[in-house]
Amino acid sequence: MDVISVIRTKRDRQRLSDDQIDWVIDAYTRGAVADEQMSALAMAILLNGMDRAEIARWTAAMINSGERMDFSSLTRPTADKHSTGGVGDKITLPLAPLVAACGAAVPQLSGRGLGHTGGTLDKLESIPGWRASISNEEMLAVLDDVGAVICAAGDGLAPADKKLYALRDVTGTVEAIPLIASSIMSKKIAEGTGSLVLDVKVGSGAFMKSLEDARELASTMVGLGTDHGVRTVALLTDMSVPLGLTAGNALEVRESVEVLAGGGPSDVVELTLALAREMLAAAGLPDADPAKALADGSAMDVWRRMIRAQGGDPSAPLPVARETHVIPAPASGVLTALDAYAVGVAAWRLGAGRARKEDSVQAGAGIELHATPGDSVVAGQPLLTLHTDTPEKFPYAEEVLAGSFSVAPEGVSFSPRPIILDRIV
Repeated sequence: MDVISVIRTKRDRQRLSDDQIDWVIDAYTRGAVADEQMSALAMAILLNGMDRAEIARWTAAMINSGERMDFSSLTRPTADKHSTGGVGDKITLPLAPLVAACGAAVPQLSGRGLGHTGGTLDKLESIPGWRASISNEEMLAVLDDVGAVICAAGDGLAPADKKLYALRDVTGTVEAIPLIASSIMSKKIAEGTGSLVLDVKVGSGAFMKSLEDARELASTMVGLGTDHGVRTVALLTDMSVPLGLTAGNALEVRESVEVLAGGGPSDVVELTLALAREMLAAAGLPDADPAKALADGSAMDVWRRMIRAQGGDPSAPLPVARETHVIPAPASGVLTALDAYAVGVAAWRLGAGRARKEDSVQAGAGIELHATPGDSVVAGQPLLTLHTDTPEKFPYAEEVLAGSFSVAPEGVSFSPRPIILDRIV
């Protein structure tokens, strides 16, 4: 086997054999295939695609490049959720303890933000003392005791994906649906969960801009999960406007705690409950009532125990940015648009995100929304509040927000887009 013949096969629009896939993933993980050679293959896959059997084999090869976790010792059924990322997407924070409060175990391996999309681990690290990295043994112990854990994936989980993910990021091949699907699903299948719910975002603030592309990605991932024995379902959800009223690490933790306390923005509550019901049904607990677990405080109890189990203090004050700047409504009327991508980029420019994986983030940086599309506004009232420790960044955030929102006269017909756009099984 040689890498040139593998590249030529896909370059010439032929399907890769199982042996070719197994060999090239193993060789790349070992360093026997160079980055520039894997880059050429990734580009060929982007341009020419893969069929379902190829994607399934590619995913299996990446799973087999590392360890697989085993939760069979747990007395609860396991359920996990993965979001493809967006702006203000703090859903994992209230969702994991909520589902655990209803009887499932939630082994949530999460990531960091890059560019305009936020990262769950960055958000939780704004809680004093909380740590993202724990051993597999600690993870199992927390799951057994608390029922939910949110942490970073260990280095032993799908190491082939870790290398390939970094390569795709710098070679213009991130958009390849076979590679997106296999990247997400190799980690989730290796993680060992019994069931998985996918939240595939659609819209300006999402990776998938069109419903058609999102549906293709969701169908591919559901098929991969099914092929590997994981009960998998996907919801396509709207990301044309930010989720909730905050974008930024500590700001989103605060909002998540409001949801767990029985309040919070209606869209965050709606999506959290919808995903919780899907996870509980997939885990074989269809009669559990997540709305009740929010109302009676049991989800909040699990949240506090989960944070403490990883060294965090759930009662400690969250970081607050040193400087704020208000952007007012330009006119009176109805807010008809607020572009999620622009809000995400602005939050990133304020210090809430990173351009490179090694960059640090400001825990208190971000954006508060004082209105969402469909709300009436009065000229001059606060529309957005920008938060940062570095006020010299305000003009750069304002620059990207210019033209990102629209106000129409009162009486103009406006129908907000529904949060849940489709369901794929």
